[in-house]
Amino acid sequence: MLVPYLPTITMSGGQTRWYNIIRYLSKKHDITLFSLIKDDSEKRFIPELEKYCKKVLVFTRPKRPWTVRNILLSVFGPYPLLVIRNRSLEEKKAIKEELESEKYDLIHAETFYVMPHLPKTKVPVIQVEQTIWHEVYKHYVIHEVPLFLRPFYLQDVIKIMLWEKYYWNKADKLFAVSEEDRKAMKKLVPKKEVGIIPNGVDTRFYKEKTFVKKTPQRILYGVTNFEWLQNQEATQILIKKVWPIIKKRYPSSCLWIVGRKIPEWVKKEAGRQNIEVTENIPDAREAYGGASLMVAPIEGSGGTRLKILEAMAAGLPVVSTSVGVAGLKLKDGKDVLIGNTTEDLARKAILLLGNKKLAEKIGQSGKEHVSKYFDWESIVKLHDPIYNELLTKE
Repeated sequence: MLVPYLPTITMSGGQTRWYNIIRYLSKKHDITLFSLIKDDSEKRFIPELEKYCKKVLVFTRPKRPWTVRNILLSVFGPYPLLVIRNRSLEEKKAIKEELESEKYDLIHAETFYVMPHLPKTKVPVIQVEQTIWHEVYKHYVIHEVPLFLRPFYLQDVIKIMLWEKYYWNKADKLFAVSEEDRKAMKKLVPKKEVGIIPNGVDTRFYKEKTFVKKTPQRILYGVTNFEWLQNQEATQILIKKVWPIIKKRYPSSCLWIVGRKIPEWVKKEAGRQNIEVTENIPDAREAYGGASLMVAPIEGSGGTRLKILEAMAAGLPVVSTSVGVAGLKLKDGKDVLIGNTTEDLARKAILLLGNKKLAEKIGQSGKEHVSKYFDWESIVKLHDPIYNELLTKE
């Protein structure tokens, strides 16, 4: 299995996904894991992974994407910055040696940008794409990058799209995590069959421990990784546009931003306008259990939202946009409240803050929905028929 970052439940997003996939797959499979790390501090995650993997092999990548070397290679070379930043010649060599010295039935790659590490091989390759990366970066460029710099950035977006298409076509089996992403991928590779292996959540983990609701009541955004551009955008919308409306109606309430790599501008908001910031919370359940509701004004498309699934698994009612809950098959007014303008998001958050019975009902319905359709144990079972089909073809 190839992943760009070490799997761990201490983070949200992809790393949680990979951890749970490995944990459940290890019951039937021997797994050799290849991953990149930024520095030796990340090696603390290895002992936990060795419980489930036959081998865990790690290789370093630059701590920061915007190094002079990376910029020059992305401007003048064929690869986009995303690939260059997550590329290791040492890993490529090690994978080649591993495939030559050991017999492997298949290779499972998570994200297209780990694929350049693979040598030519007859071992079948499954690729799962968590998000459509060229769409993520295009959304960022259009909404965040100054007009005079956009041509430079859009050049990188085009490179991402071209390499996505190339590696998607190379995979023996290709998968998205949602129907929306599957449709977007089919536009680039219309002749390729694209399946779906959705994201999930360990529902038992969120049932094991309960927390007392904090006072004053807290509106949560988290638990998430703020290196992800869409989370930065959503937080900006929440703080500057949605929160002032909620605070006007409930002046004693608190906006709670929780996650890792929280931007400095967000930290500076702590203490102002009843905004609280918690970085690197040891247990995500403390945030989901202590908050009154989650408000997620997500505008950028791509993937399925693990933080929303986790919040729902903990019974926390969620207010989000249609884009934010895309692919989760949730019913507005039953499992979630959906608002597609800042005013609508604020209005629906205010409705839940003032109606505890409705908030409990939405929270419970969301919890049951996630338990039924998005529990990791049942989702990981989707892998075995795929693996078996590939092995039969050999």
